[in-house]
Amino acid sequence: MKFIAEINIMPQKALLDPQGKAVSANLKNIGLDACGNVRIGKHITMEVDAGSETEAEGLVKEACEKLLINPVMEAFEFSLANSSS
Repeated sequence: MKFIAEINIMPQKALLDPQGKAVSANLKNIGLDACGNVRIGKHITMEVDAGSETEAEGLVKEACEKLLINPVMEAFEFSLANSSS
């Protein structure tokens, strides 16, 4: 079976996000005072061939932990959907 994984990677909440701070400051500079506390991360879409959803979840988790994130600085979450193609 094929699955599509939608992975979101964000800086750890305890860490400073310099890109997010810069965007937050500039939102105020352009008159968007109601917007703030921006945090910037990455979104990754990945196709996974697996025998079951549980197996696909394990593969995505392993890919994240071994390659896609720096666990000291980043956290991840993901969702899976069946792919019909």
